[in-house]
Order: sequence, then structure tokens, then C-alpha cells
Amino acid sequence: MTKIGLAYINGAVPGFEDFGNLPTDVVGENGLVNGNKASKELDALIIPGGTLIESNEIDIPLNREIKHMARDGKPIIGICAGFQLLSNQIDIGRKSPVPILKEGLGIIDVDFSPLITSDRVVAKVYNNSFLVKNQKEDVTGFHTHTYGKVEGDAKILFYSKVQRMNYGDTNKKGDYNLFSGACNDDGNVIGTMIHGILDENPIIVNNLLEQIDATNTDEIYNRNKEVKKYLKGEIGINTGIKIPSIKGNKMPKYLMIGSNGSDSGKTFILTGLAGALTKRGYKVALLKVGPDVRDIIPGLYLTKGKMEDFASVKIGHLGWADIESTIDRLNNSDYDIVLIEGVMSVFTGILNEKVPFSAAEIAMSSNIPMILASGVNKGGIESAAIDLVSHANMLEKLGVSVEAILLNKVYNDKIFDNVVPYIKNNTHVENVLKLPKLKSGDMRGFIPEVEIRYDLFTSHAMDLIENNLDIDSVINMAHEVEFNKIYSFDEIKSKVI
Repeated sequence: MTKIGLAYINGAVPGFEDFGNLPTDVVGENGLVNGNKASKELDALIIPGGTLIESNEIDIPLNREIKHMARDGKPIIGICAGFQLLSNQIDIGRKSPVPILKEGLGIIDVDFSPLITSDRVVAKVYNNSFLVKNQKEDVTGFHTHTYGKVEGDAKILFYSKVQRMNYGDTNKKGDYNLFSGACNDDGNVIGTMIHGILDENPIIVNNLLEQIDATNTDEIYNRNKEVKKYLKGEIGINTGIKIPSIKGNKMPKYLMIGSNGSDSGKTFILTGLAGALTKRGYKVALLKVGPDVRDIIPGLYLTKGKMEDFASVKIGHLGWADIESTIDRLNNSDYDIVLIEGVMSVFTGILNEKVPFSAAEIAMSSNIPMILASGVNKGGIESAAIDLVSHANMLEKLGVSVEAILLNKVYNDKIFDNVVPYIKNNTHVENVLKLPKLKSGDMRGFIPEVEIRYDLFTSHAMDLIENNLDIDSVINMAHEVEFNKIYSFDEIKSKVI
């Protein structure tokens, strides 16, 4: 039987996409499939995205098997971090004054350095590999990466057209301007930054099946169903935490995690809640207001959920899908709970004439309830409390239900206890919650904008949420919603000013 492996190691996101429904076997860091070496057992290998470079040592048995398969001419496809693993080296020091270099396997002659993109893309094809044979049209998929600048002498396979890089518009109309795929000299090892490339481009899937002489496609797809059951059976990777049977609500319930500014811990809170709810048997959908869907990937690492094509909620010209169509699709889905991460402050962009342009407007559009959070690490607990009161009252004025106020990174319980009455006496919010500051120590791997390890970040997030919040109470804060309207700029201005 034809066997196509899928790497299943710390930091990988194997549920992020379907990979053309091709993987028939899972390969761990030991490099074994059914007790045999992957290079002997497999006909091809797919390496998913994630934080493979940050989360794993380079000298693990699986990596030796990857090199062996490459030498034997077997097809290997690395996507995003999988591509990085196949490269020469990766600079993961996005905010470091000097490069922080990680070694790759050196199979594809390219290097990586920081460059952020989170777009739906089309990519121009260069015919340098079996994978793109007969692919005359542009391929489609999406980018979501932090270390996406690719340079080197490898054979080019793809250039992606992107709208934004490093948080700014490219302003290059019609250009295919980002090197996004390459192969080794022999053409059997492929790396690409394009997620969904096997899901959205049937010719590429057919090319892979043809390359490995696969005639038993029905058997492959049946085996793939078993692989997916295995993936969906565990929270995260190598945690041993089982996912129970799904609850199965008739309609999903929604809850937004909003804040009074960046660095409030929205991603950490959403990640921990996603894991805690999945652990209780809920199927959780994760959305991000605005284009930066990187923020919901740690949550998807725990839930094994897909990066849906509506995961990025449009504000202005930024994002993938408008809130109306997103709510409609979710209300006809099998998700139980939808967690939505806001962008910056809930009010950032609210006075921009592009409507909607803020998390508050997205919540207003569909009466989405909210947990309003603030980190207390910069201005202190008292300052955060005053700011949250102001934010909560303005949200109430706009018709948004603030179900809870959450102070994050609390360093002193007595000061927190002192500000609770102030918050309750000056708002209509009944639930005032807190999360403690993480214990000091080496925080590398915990900060999404600097360096993140999904295995570490997610385990700490889920533990902190489960140990400090009443999850049943949080579930009760979520409500069913229907899209109502997008408020005009004049309507919003009249309420705010």
C-alpha cells in the first residue's frame, strides 16, 4: 500500500490544514512508522508548519530519516516551518539587535529571516519540480508566518502576490513579489510558505500521487480518516490529554476577547480558553479581528482545528472574510463555541471612516459578548482598573455586553482586591477576574512577537486559565448571535463623541 507520512512533533500544527487528505501515517520524532524507519516504510512525507525549529533539537531521528528519504529521491513537502526545517538556516531574532540563527537540515539551498505576512494569496508557478507539472494557472492558499523572507540559490517554484508585509501595505499592484517556494536540485524535496497548497490545488495533489505511482487512492483517503481521528484525539502534541466526544450544540455560542491595548495577553487568554474548552469536549472555532491570524495559531495547536478561510475577520480592506458571511457560515457549522480575538484596543480604528475598522464595531454588528482584558504590567493594577472602567462604559454605550473584566499579569492580590469594588461600583459588569503574573525565569519561547514555542506557550496558557478561572462560568458568558448591521461612521461618531 502507498504510504504518505505526516510529521507529528512538538510545535507542529498537523490539524491546521487537510494536506489534500493524503497523509496515511503519522511520524513522530523517533522517525518510525509501524516500528520501522520512515525512510523504509514511506513513499512520501509531508512536514507541516508550526514552531518546529524553536521546539525541537535538530539532531532527532526523524530528521535523519528526512535526509535519508531526500537522498533516496522520495518526495518530501515542507510547508512554512517545514520549509524552514529543510533550509540551511533560519534567523528567528525578529526583535533582536543581532541575528538568532537556527540550523536547518541543508536540503534546500535557502536561508530564512524575519518577514511577516498573513494574506490569502495567489502564487505564480515555475516548472522546476514534479509537483507543479501541468499547473498552468496560479496556485492559491494563504500565508501566516513571522520568518518569511527566503533567499538563496535553490530552484524557484513560487512567487506569492501579497497585499501586506510587516504590518504595512506593499503598494505594488499586480506584482508577484515574494519568494515563497523552492526545491532541491533533484526536484524531489519541495518547500513552500503557502498553506493550503494541497487543499486548494487539485493538479498538485494529482502530481504527488502520480510521482509515487499511487493507484489505490480510495485506500489512501480511508487511511487518512483514521489519521485525522488520531490527530483529533489529543490536545496539542505529546501531551497525553485526550479530547472527549463533542458536545454538539444546535447553534454555536460566541465570545470575544477584547482589551484596552496591545500586550494585554489576548492571545494567551484565547489560547488557554481554547484548550480548556476542547478538553471539556467542545468543538472550538477561533477567529481573529483583522489580518494577523498568527495570533490564533497557538489555540489551533491545542484544538487541532483548521485555519478556516473565514478565520480573519475583515476590518476595512484588511482580512479575509466579512463578519456577516462569517456569522452565517458559523451558524450553519458543527462548532460549539466561537472565540474571537480582538485587535489592539477594542477602540483602535473606531473613528476611521472605513467601516468597520475596530473590534468594537465587529462586536456591535452581531451583539457579540466580550471579556475585556488588560495587562497590569506596564501601568499597574490601579491604572488598568481605571482604564477598563472607561472602556467598559463606552462599550455599554455602544450596545456591547461586557460579560467580565479581566486583569492579567496580576502581581499583588491585595491591590487587586482593593480595585474590585471600584470596578463594580462604576460599571454594570458583575464578573471581575484575574490571572496571575507568570513566574519569572527564562521567558524565551513565550512571546509571540519575539519568539514563540507553541508547545511551551500553550501548556502554560491552558494551565493558567484552568487553575485561575471558572471555565463553566466563562462558558455561560458566551451567547448565540445573529448578524444585525454594520453601523455607519456617522452612527458610531454620534455614540462615541
